Amino acid sequence: MTQRQFISFSEVKNHKAIVVDSTHPNGLILSHWRGAPTPEQVRDDTSAGIVLHALREGLPGLELAYVTANHFDIDGFVGVWSLLNPELALENEELLRQMAIIGDFRELDLNHPLAGEALKLVCWINARERELFYPPFGAEQLPEPEVTLCPKKFAYFLKEFGRVLQDPDWERGVWEDEVASVLLGYRDMYKPDTKISRHPDIGLVIIQTPHPIHYYALFSRTVGFDIVLACYENNRYELEYKYTTWVDISSRPTLPRLSMAPLAARLNALEKSGRTWTYDAVKETGPLLRLDGDKLTREEAFDNPTSREIYSSSIPVEELKQTVVEYYTQAYAGMQPKYYWTWKEVKELNRES
Repeated sequence: MTQRQFISFSEVKNHKAIVVDSTHPNGLILSHWRGAPTPEQVRDDTSAGIVLHALREGLPGLELAYVTANHFDIDGFVGVWSLLNPELALENEELLRQMAIIGDFRELDLNHPLAGEALKLVCWINARERELFYPPFGAEQLPEPEVTLCPKKFAYFLKEFGRVLQDPDWERGVWEDEVASVLLGYRDMYKPDTKISRHPDIGLVIIQTPHPIHYYALFSRTVGFDIVLACYENNRYELEYKYTTWVDISSRPTLPRLSMAPLAARLNALEKSGRTWTYDAVKETGPLLRLDGDKLTREEAFDNPTSREIYSSSIPVEELKQTVVEYYTQAYAGMQPKYYWTWKEVKELNRES
């Protein structure tokens, strides 16, 4: 069996490698990034899923001795670790798949028998990442870029993960606070004062719940949908395209991302609070539409809704919901979901609209 080793992304130009959750011309690409030349026979929703699929299938190209990624996140890490520990990875395949789904898409499903253990491992990585290094998108505030800094994260987690995988409860003190926050939010999602309405024709799910909660809980009830409108008490709102529309998922077709600019203009015409509805570009990993969103850093926007202030709007909740539903119903009229939209197609659609 090939003994692989991790190398930094800058070394790929000199060493042909298996490239996980990123792309590079000098290697075998195992990535769900939109447009990545991942072999068709191993496509999956997450990059880790693609890696595990490739290992199980014995995909040609896996004999390469080097593995790399251009950033650190849970999905990419699980993929890299699996290539370096293939036997253990296949023994724990379903657990690792759940980690990647929770980490990348924030879709926690506690009905899955391994989701609870996967959540512990994800939260252990989150806590250690913040404690020892920097949080996701935190490199933007540092002198060096993510691609240069992330090998230090990989070195640490590749060394420690196997031990924690054996029994996550050894590290309870590290993950228990975040897990508790997630579970409290998950419980809130099933209380009577949380109301959920789904609009499958436009891929939108509307969640009305009293207060902001952890993403893993909030998105637990959004599986199969790609736009989430969160409505909190005191007319506080956030609308978000999920990461499921930034990548190529293989389990279902999707509608393309559309610019939030026209919707922001409609809301600003209604808004009397003195604040402004702002929106992120469609190529952001998780574009947000919210009041005064332009004051957030990417690190703050990626963090949980519980960690940022969400301002009260003058627009009543029923009017806000109706405006959002009408906008996307009109914008997606005549458009059919499909697999593997290209960024060129998304760009053309937004030019036409």
